[in-house]
Amino acid sequence: MTRPQITALIVATALFMEQVDSTVIATALPTIAADIGTDPIRLKLALTAYLLSLATFIPISGWAADRFGARLVFRAAICVFILGSILCSVSTSLTEFVLSRVVQGAGGAMMVPVGRLLVLRSARKSELLNAMAWLTVPALMGPLVGPPLGGFIATYFDWRWIFWLNVPVGMVGLVLVTIFIDDIRADAPAPLDLRGFFLCAIGLSGLVFGLSVLGQNMLPLPMTMTLITIGTIATGLYLLHARGKAHPLLDLKLMRLPTFYCAMVGGLFFRVGIGAVPFLLPLVLQLGLGMSAFEAGMLTLFGAVGALAMKVSAQPIVRRFGYKTTLVWNSLISAAFLAVMALFAYDLPAVLVSSILLVGGFFRSLQFTALNTLAYSEVERPMMSAATSFYAVAQQVCLAMGVAVAAAVVELQRAARGDGQILAQDFVAAFLFVGICSALSVIYFLRLPPDAGEELTGRTHSPPRKPVAST
Repeated sequence: MTRPQITALIVATALFMEQVDSTVIATALPTIAADIGTDPIRLKLALTAYLLSLATFIPISGWAADRFGARLVFRAAICVFILGSILCSVSTSLTEFVLSRVVQGAGGAMMVPVGRLLVLRSARKSELLNAMAWLTVPALMGPLVGPPLGGFIATYFDWRWIFWLNVPVGMVGLVLVTIFIDDIRADAPAPLDLRGFFLCAIGLSGLVFGLSVLGQNMLPLPMTMTLITIGTIATGLYLLHARGKAHPLLDLKLMRLPTFYCAMVGGLFFRVGIGAVPFLLPLVLQLGLGMSAFEAGMLTLFGAVGALAMKVSAQPIVRRFGYKTTLVWNSLISAAFLAVMALFAYDLPAVLVSSILLVGGFFRSLQFTALNTLAYSEVERPMMSAATSFYAVAQQVCLAMGVAVAAAVVELQRAARGDGQILAQDFVAAFLFVGICSALSVIYFLRLPPDAGEELTGRTHSPPRKPVAST
């Protein structure tokens, strides 16, 4: 294996740990709540506390990597995440558990963008597509593997083992990072944009928290809308602040790069659809097919298998067809597989459900890999830290929007009937809607030039022949 591949594999292992942990407690919430003496609905604060911590600390990750070194920050992030895991495992009250999740979120917030930065800085442009394919797998597998793993551990073991499993994985990661990953840092790190940090923290926390709980009856609707409004205002103030700042925390000048712009805005629509899947899929399998929570979780693993199959296929596919063609057609294919999930509400055979999840997981993973590499094709090395923070923030907001959109569609149908029940057919419109959202991303991918990202794939276009002068 090449050095960039080794770096990517080590980082992917840590990111997989973070992704699994962020979803694994969802199915274990009732068991945890009963053990620490609280209500499962109140314990959902642990999920939102994690999201709040992510939204607060992700924007500062790029600056920290430049100031203290990406390897040092990544190792520190793993240590903080391990500490948060241990604290979660020994929690005996709701307050302790929520605060422990905040600590975990702080570690996770640094791990994701700084881990991606380590890969970006270790790989040449031509090696980036293959290396980043490893990082796409954890993002897709985590939400699929987490729920069945959490259900299995909570059912057959003690829920505290969910968090103790992170300790040996994290320790191995620390050793591998120390041995195999070089410590690369900026020659002249920019000063910390303190005002920008506070505006980002308030804005993104309000948006991510508010969007995540919208439609899930975790908070009164007026309080949820207030959070979203505060987040929107603070984000708007940050945009005004960043325009006149030489070194803003999230640099808006990156949006002037055509490939970064298309990956961000086109990726926004695509990720809204994908962000809805972990919310909608377990519910429709249980309500539509009558599965238990554990059975539904096990079936979702087929999507993870499809994502793994993509890892060795992404580079040949993108090299053969180019970024523009791949993103245009694959966005439509992925959106179609999202929409087809609406049929799960009509009691499809399990073999057909698993086949749809398997193939759909492959195409969604391919889209993520293409987007996550194209975004950096025109970014110069001095701007890599800022780009990774900006991109990670956008991803987090989009995924929260996906849950909010899907929940809103389901809630609107239930409210229209007035009976308060959630029926399997309610998910039909939700899957169709998020499928359309994902398909809208093609509008932005069509704007890409034919040679977009060709430095990443090694594809070259022959220059036009000059006309022969007549004599």
